[in-house]
Amino acid sequence: MPRIKAVVSVVSLFTLGWFAPSASAAEKGVSVRDENGKVRVEINGALFTEYYYRDVPRPYCYPLIGPGELPMTRDWPMKNVPGEEHDHPHHRSFWYAHGMVNGQDLWSEEPKSGRTRHEAFLKLTSGPRSGIIESTNTWVGADGVPLCGDVRKMTVYTTSPERVFDFEITLYASQGDVTFGDTKEGTMALRLAESMRLTHKGNKPGLGHIITSEGVADGATWGKRADWVDYHSPIQDKEVGVAIFDYPKNPLHPTWWHVRDYGLFAANPFGVHDFEKKPAHSGDFLIPAGKTATFRYRFVLHEGDEKEGKIVEQYKRFAADEGPLGQPN
Repeated sequence: MPRIKAVVSVVSLFTLGWFAPSASAAEKGVSVRDENGKVRVEINGALFTEYYYRDVPRPYCYPLIGPGELPMTRDWPMKNVPGEEHDHPHHRSFWYAHGMVNGQDLWSEEPKSGRTRHEAFLKLTSGPRSGIIESTNTWVGADGVPLCGDVRKMTVYTTSPERVFDFEITLYASQGDVTFGDTKEGTMALRLAESMRLTHKGNKPGLGHIITSEGVADGATWGKRADWVDYHSPIQDKEVGVAIFDYPKNPLHPTWWHVRDYGLFAANPFGVHDFEKKPAHSGDFLIPAGKTATFRYRFVLHEGDEKEGKIVEQYKRFAADEGPLGQPN
């Protein structure tokens, strides 16, 4: 298993302390504001998302507002809206979790499942070009015993009409060796709006389409490896899409994709057994005690399909450590 060089010591994570938000949000740009249990993120004065961190099974973002002020993720289980399926109650809009961490399930929300506990914010900043939410978290088993920790950073950019953000997570083995086990149930995930589905209940065809960087399309995309995947469909008669980019320097790049025709859209580098029909535990990923592993992703919420969204060009910029297209000078 790969041994990942430590980039953040366990001690330093908790000695950094609390950093207060910027004194005042920029009139134009990204505003990040703590509102007692959730962090509100606005782009040029309009809501983009809210980051929920208190009294939740794991931190998550809801909603995600895309071009044309269209909601890009499912409302349920946060809100009961007519016409939405009530499957998979752990699919909370946008989240990061995994179904086998030292043998325990931190993906589901069953009584036997673990949880991810928010500890503290390291940074909440607003700015004319971007805003940042950075925090420390502890992954806890169903028995209440900590398994590992993370530092996660979400950077939201000032772009128009597309909405672009990066998510970086450093997993650290603070409690001894930690293994992210070989299961399809994970990991960097979205549950998209119901109208984006490829199929509906009873296999009724939907209007959604999926395409990978390798040209694989629709239902054939599940379990495949690719640099990026784009999922697009009309929402309220406007064609929009979401692309997720896997950073070229991520461990196990290019990732496998747990992308479903009903709207689950996830990058999962730890699912070899399910995706490739290999022996159990073939894809187990060990982080030795005291070490870390860092994963980076970029999300582009765009108009049109992957061509209109310039996803190939956007990915090249991400791979070159550049900001997204459409940022203000």
